[in-house]
Order: sequence, then C-alpha cells, then structure tokens
Amino acid sequence: LRREHVAWVVAVCAASDAILIAAGVTGFSAASKALPWLGDAMRWGGVAFLLAYGALRFRAALRGGESLAPGGGPAASLGSVLGTCLVLTWANPHVYLDTLVLLGSISAQYEDRFAFGAGAVLASFTFFFALGYGARLLQPVFAKPFSWRLLDGIIALTMWLVAASLLLG
Repeated sequence: LRREHVAWVVAVCAASDAILIAAGVTGFSAASKALPWLGDAMRWGGVAFLLAYGALRFRAALRGGESLAPGGGPAASLGSVLGTCLVLTWANPHVYLDTLVLLGSISAQYEDRFAFGAGAVLASFTFFFALGYGARLLQPVFAKPFSWRLLDGIIALTMWLVAASLLLG
C-alpha cells in the first residue's frame, strides 16, 4: 500500500511459496511417514500461531487508530521489510500445512505431480504479483482508520476460524 520495496516483497513471497510447494510435491509424504509425529506437531503449531496472531489483530481492531498516510513518516528500510516478510512466511506453521501437507497430499493424487506443482507455483506467483501491484488501488480505502479496524477484525476472525478448522480435524 505504501509502494515501498514492492518488487522485493513480491519476489520473496513468491519464491518462498515456490520452495515450500516444491518441497510438498516432492517429499512431504516421505517425511511424514518417517516422522509420524510431524503432522500433529505442524497442526498444533499452526493452531497456536493462528490463535496468537488472531488475538493481536483483534486487539488492533479494538484499539484502532491505524491509517495509511503514504507521504507520512520515514520509509521502511528494505532489510526491515524483508525481515518482517520472511518471519511472517517462514515462522507461520499454517504455511507449512497449506503448502507441504495440503498441496503435497493433493499432488499425490495426480499422475504428473510435477505438472501439478508447476501449476501451483504459477498460481502463487500470479497471486503475489497481483496482490503486490494491485494493492495501490486500495490506497484510498486504507487512508481511513475504519478500514484498518475492519481489516484487522476480518483477519482475526479468519485466523480463529482456520485454527478451529485445524482443531476440529
């Protein structure tokens, strides 16, 4: 939304997703057979992360006060932006459930799982580039504090719903 380091953020997110998708397609089922506890550990780690992240977003929604002022404040450094991006990607257990477990198990259903994986990577790249470069269209919306409160509330609810779905099965 601030148009800072967009190409870098998109590239890091898309590359991270591609690595995780490739790992899921090529061998998560073998890892989970070798380490039977891995699936449960990923599930419980995902639940804990999602509950905590949902609570943070819920608190932000209640507090409010956020808005986007693109010209205001100093630009974030490339290092801090990419560091945040990498932590939100690689420290999120849910990303492993989506890419390794879910896509890995779905790919096993196809005769050419590598074509499936290539399609998933292409879809991921398309998503991240559309999100990264399309976000500027939402800039006027997120100049209003209510929009941030609404977004934080939706994120909190989404995180808690995904956590509940993991808990239930």
